[in-house]
Amino acid sequence: MMKATIIYGSDTGATEYVIENYLRDHLSIYFEFDCIEINSIEPDIWKTDNLIIIGLSTWYDGVLQSDWDDYFDEFKEIDFTGKTVAIFGLGDQVGYGEYFVDGIGILAKEILKNGGEIIGHWPSEGYEFETSKASLDENTFYGLALDEDNQDELSYDRVKEWSEQIHKEYQVKLSSTSQTSIA
Repeated sequence: MMKATIIYGSDTGATEYVIENYLRDHLSIYFEFDCIEINSIEPDIWKTDNLIIIGLSTWYDGVLQSDWDDYFDEFKEIDFTGKTVAIFGLGDQVGYGEYFVDGIGILAKEILKNGGEIIGHWPSEGYEFETSKASLDENTFYGLALDEDNQDELSYDRVKEWSEQIHKEYQVKLSSTSQTSIA
């Protein structure tokens, strides 16, 4: 079974709720995984060969969740070369439509800048927002966007589909890596 490490921050408990009630059930089909809160992280955790799954929320005017915000300067220095990362984020597309899930994009850009690969891109269809730093292009987010404030009834199915997607993408990544090392 493949391995994953979930690293998350949760001020109000919404991100943790998504992990405990949706993600854990769906991911456990495909991955053995550990969950670690960013506020208690050890620096060596980033040296893992596991799939890294990051979870966070975006606050107010595009601000990272408080623990991620506190850790951000250190995060920008991590070497992600050879690392595969998937990101999910929570936001409010109605109240903060001009900053919807910005946290996904803020972290994604640092991961890419520092040599990492991001899987689990998610379509932006079905959301109503103005702009987002999480947008890879006009039709796609860097990761799974969830709105527990306005579309909580869609979260379960979105997480299920995204879990299947990252499983398939990571499996392909591992297969191509092992074939490259054999050649």
